[in-house]
Amino acid sequence: MTDLRRYSPAAARNRQPILEVLQAALPERARVLELASGSGEHAVHCATAMPQWVWQPSDPNAEALASIAAWREQMGQANLLEPMRLDATDKESWPAGPFEAIVVINLVHISPWGVSEALMARAGERLVSGGVLYLYGPYRRAGEHTAPSNAAFDADLRRRDPRWGVRDLEEVVAEAERHGLRLERTVEMPANNLSVVLVRD
Repeated sequence: MTDLRRYSPAAARNRQPILEVLQAALPERARVLELASGSGEHAVHCATAMPQWVWQPSDPNAEALASIAAWREQMGQANLLEPMRLDATDKESWPAGPFEAIVVINLVHISPWGVSEALMARAGERLVSGGVLYLYGPYRRAGEHTAPSNAAFDADLRRRDPRWGVRDLEEVVAEAERHGLRLERTVEMPANNLSVVLVRD
């Protein structure tokens, strides 16, 4: 039988630091929606570590959904729900919620800006008051890259798709504020990435 599980070296490196930020930001019991779950390794890691979090993974990609489902079947975590197809720009594909947290790892820079606009709008609607929108990835600060490697990564992203690229943190936060979300804190992460914790009023 074919093993449909996918493996991400980046997920293996950053899943524990991400979990630790989430543990500090989220209540012990939480309904969590993860966008762009990819291989599913973050979902499995977090759901295993925090059995009272009910984790809803999602992705628009069929191969990713198959990988998440295969990880879920192998791990047997009751609080890790069946993955769902979700396109951030398609309002009808979003679950109704409400959620205590929406988790978005490595999506904002690998998508058109319209995806971030849609994400902020839906988070403003579907998070409970005090709920957390968690973003992880590289960001520019005050218009400047935080490391030469991020500048090179940004150039590579834009070559692949001119609509992609490392975003200005201030622009992301301003878009979030338009939908009732405020920046609570940023945390320096491995490989010149940031955890960005936004809270719904």
